[in-house]
Amino acid sequence: MNTPFDPLSQRYPSQRYPIYARGGMVNCSSPMAAAAGLEILRRGGNAMDAAVAAAASLTVTEPTANGLGSDAFALIWSEKDRTLFGLNSSGPAPQAISIEKVLENGNASGRMPHLGWTPVTVPGAVAAWAEITRRFGRRSLRENLTPAIAYAREGYPCAPNLAETWQKAAQHYLTVLKAPCFDAWFKTFAPGGQAPQAGDLIRLPDHADTLEAIAESDAAAFYTGEIARRIDAESRKYGGYLRYEDLAAYRPMWVTPACVDYRGYQVCEIPPNGQGIAALIALNILKEFDFPEKDTAETCHRQIEAMKMAFADVFRCVTDPGQMTVDYRQLLDPAYGRARAAEMTDTARVRTSALPPRSGTVYLCTADGEGNMVSYIQSNYMGFGSGIVVEGTGIALQNRGADFSLNPADANCLAPGKRTYHTIIPGFLMKDGRPVGPFGVMGGYMQPQGHLQVVMNYVDFHLDPQQALDAPRWQWMRDNTVTVESRFDPSLAQALLRKGHNLRMDLDTGSFGRGQMIVRLDNGVLVGGTESRTDSNIACW
Repeated sequence: MNTPFDPLSQRYPSQRYPIYARGGMVNCSSPMAAAAGLEILRRGGNAMDAAVAAAASLTVTEPTANGLGSDAFALIWSEKDRTLFGLNSSGPAPQAISIEKVLENGNASGRMPHLGWTPVTVPGAVAAWAEITRRFGRRSLRENLTPAIAYAREGYPCAPNLAETWQKAAQHYLTVLKAPCFDAWFKTFAPGGQAPQAGDLIRLPDHADTLEAIAESDAAAFYTGEIARRIDAESRKYGGYLRYEDLAAYRPMWVTPACVDYRGYQVCEIPPNGQGIAALIALNILKEFDFPEKDTAETCHRQIEAMKMAFADVFRCVTDPGQMTVDYRQLLDPAYGRARAAEMTDTARVRTSALPPRSGTVYLCTADGEGNMVSYIQSNYMGFGSGIVVEGTGIALQNRGADFSLNPADANCLAPGKRTYHTIIPGFLMKDGRPVGPFGVMGGYMQPQGHLQVVMNYVDFHLDPQQALDAPRWQWMRDNTVTVESRFDPSLAQALLRKGHNLRMDLDTGSFGRGQMIVRLDNGVLVGGTESRTDSNIACW
């Protein structure tokens, strides 16, 4: 489809303002998904129903980052229970897999492959929708999935950033996905080798059929029914390890959120196997310092160094919670934060040499007029994930297992039935036992770095949710290498260089994460911010 303009060209700077509402709010990286959540709120659903509707819609309207084969996590404030609940809906490795089998199957590099059936773990997102609806929702799963089914069957127009990401993925996959097991991906997402352009109408009929089956069976079809059998058959056909029994045995886990006190607020994350504690470890260090100003070399330097210390800790020990040898709570102890703060110097130091990869994720947050709030995230991990689409179902399977190590000495080494280190993390702010609101930043290992920067922007520097998200960001990459956005203050960048940081400018704003945030004021009014780095939107009333 040809347009008389370039939909990605931003010739003039634009400015977003925070959005205020009273009856409810849904913040998403996709305008259609935000509208789906609002539709469910209008029909009498609560924030939990709206989150499920938006999450299901995102598998349709942003397949470049998530799908029916995703994992998910959520932090849910239930006003009725006056409690913040955590949901870990990440899936384990198949029971049939092992380090020895992976190495025997031609992985000479000694690393887990990123594409194909080998890195596929049990998908947890569909189970999360059913679990959240069952425990907290007012509407049925069928009702909550209705908007997503309509988008998939009737079609929706492709947004500019979605088109760009889709086209990049298709170009890459054309060069690397050569085996027959990838044919269904091209048939589904790039027929004839062509990805959609901005404004093209996208229909995903197989996806709609699968959503219908999930809706009618309360997700049972996906884990114990015909869909599970089709996944098993395809896995066997192409030498994968995932089996029907892995799907049938899967259950999400309700967990107690991990929290740290930070200047009178409680910053809350999902505990391991997620990396949310990286943000908490860093904030536990940074609360030992005063930060009177935001855009100074001292502030940014300490933020970056604290984040590097935190990553060194989580890379060393985070994995399946049942197999961790370190109690993560020790890393959040105030005494530990003080000790780490004392190690900080005025110059950059290498804390870990691990190389974080990039990935694709969707985050959303919701709130209703009764006080309920949800922070929710789901992901196929690296863009479309494994490159595997189960024939005739529209199910794009994640490649979360790519993060497993094949070294038995590593904490996150591969093992049957084990959950891997997970990058996707929802965040939540509390104060005096009451909810302030949900927040999140998408984007692989940028996520805890984004969480740290957004929290400090709000708590330390008193920025509203929109400014807290829009402020220029930095991103630690490896060793002492840090990238900054093109909008980053040049004089501040020079000062960081003098402190020993290897600073580089990245013109791709998408690599710095895509976030959402909702804050509830004392009078009940909701204030929302939505990411300016993507096709995001706030739907409210």
